[in-house]
Order: sequence, then C-alpha cells, then structure tokens
Amino acid sequence: MYQPVMLTTPFFEIGPKVYLYGQQVLDLALEADRVAALYGVDIIFTAQYTDIAPIAAATRHIKVFAQHMDPVAPGRGVGAVLPEALVDAGAVGVLLNHAEKQLSLAVLAETIRRAKEVGLMTLVCAGDSRESAAVACLGTDIVLAESPALIGKGQRGPQDTAEIVAINAAVNAVNPAARVLHGAGIKDQADVYEIIRAGAEATGSTSGILQAENAFVMLEAMIAAAAQAWRERTYCKDK
Repeated sequence: MYQPVMLTTPFFEIGPKVYLYGQQVLDLALEADRVAALYGVDIIFTAQYTDIAPIAAATRHIKVFAQHMDPVAPGRGVGAVLPEALVDAGAVGVLLNHAEKQLSLAVLAETIRRAKEVGLMTLVCAGDSRESAAVACLGTDIVLAESPALIGKGQRGPQDTAEIVAINAAVNAVNPAARVLHGAGIKDQADVYEIIRAGAEATGSTSGILQAENAFVMLEAMIAAAAQAWRERTYCKDK
C-alpha cells in the first residue's frame, strides 16, 4: 500500500533547477538541512538527477525530490528517467508538470500512478484554480500552484494573495487529502510571511534565494518567516 512521506506544516520547496550542481548544490542542501532542523520546517529540495544520491546521503532532514521522471518500466527507454532508479538514488518524491516540463493529463496520470507504485510522492504544478483541481483529481500528493507569469521573474500582488483561498477550496473539493503549495514570485522573507499568513500551508522559492546577495542568509530568513507566520496564524485560530 502506498505510504507517502510525512510532511509537517508549514513546508517549503527549493528547486535549484540547473543553476547549481555538484558541490555548490550540495552546500545549499546542507544549509537547507540545517535550517529545516533549526526551525522545524520541512523542506523539499528538488535536485537534478545526478545530484540526488550525494544530497540524500549527506542530509537527514530535507526531503529530496527529483525534477522529473518518466512513466516507464525497466527495459527499453534511452534517455528516460526510471522511477525505480530515483528511489534507489535516495529520492522520496518527484516534481511533475513544471512550466518548463509540461505533460498532458494522460501522461501525467500514468506518471503519478508509476510514482505511487514505487513509493514516490508527487508534487504537481498547476497554473490556476482550474488546473489545480484537475491535477488534484489525478491523486497527486501535493499541488504546486504557481502562475506561469510569476515564475522566476514576477512580483506577487493582491490578486495572487486572494487566489490562495480559491485554489485551496478548488483542490479540497475534489481531493481533500492533497496538500497545496503556493509558489512563484517569492522574492524575500516578506513574501513568504505574507503567503503563509494568507492561508497557504506551504510555499517555496528558487530565484529569490539564488539571486540574493547571500543565498544562505536569504534561505534562513525565508524559513524563519514561514515558521513565524504559521505560529501566528495557528495562535489566532486557536484564540
């Protein structure tokens, strides 16, 4: 029976894409591991295939995800990413349907099925509430809701904050078990704080961290902001 890795809230995703590799990305993963333990915030670290094994071996607290996989079985498939190989390398999940690596719903459904078959969590990207509901229907563990217009370059506005509630409702209506991560356009700790306070249980950033003057300082500031916003939100709810 499929048992996804447990994630506590709030959680955070870092996706270095191909900005970093080798020792540089391992150093970032080690820092993410440190701040995850320090602040009690689960961090999904989405690594390139070649970096999964060394990162998984060197860390204890972060959840190492692959950046993609293919719905193939052992056998023929030159250039394909085999789900079993990701598990063997140490990945516990996989990112799917990113704006740079989009899949049809049919292929996405089969890829999610294969991921579950080998025990990998799925983090599936969607652009709006309609797409979020559609991928939630496929049984993904986490919907990564991010407007393509904001990815890597955008600045979040009031309409993006308001959309958090709408997307959460759309996903919950079709798959209450699915988590929702709201991302894109997260440039600093203030954005992280605002998005968690607005109703998100998770967020993430790539360019906001990697383009900062000091990536490690920004990473810790973002994780601290997520933890603070969650504490304040749950305190207000309890009151």
